[in-house]
Amino acid sequence: MKRIVLLCNQGMSTSALVAKMREVAEKNKLEYSINAYSVDEAPTAAADADVILLGPQIRYKKNEVKKLFPDKPVDAIDMSTYGMLDGKKAIIFARKLMGGK
Repeated sequence: MKRIVLLCNQGMSTSALVAKMREVAEKNKLEYSINAYSVDEAPTAAADADVILLGPQIRYKKNEVKKLFPDKPVDAIDMSTYGMLDGKKAIIFARKLMGGK
């Protein structure tokens, strides 16, 4: 099971996108655990993540999160993907960061 962690300011604004991503994963029989947390919870919440996605509003925290997890892929979700709650594009982005897995 691959673990996708989304981080945002409070861990709440990404919940709708997480729901859409879960729908896509289930429909495509992808064994992914997808959850959202506050960026403040990153040290514990993302410790066993396979990929860490940041909400576009905290894009500026990318280097900080990358320093916490230098061996994990970390990147910000595109503003249009996030704004449109495009679960499919978000899954494709996460898979790309995980090397297509």
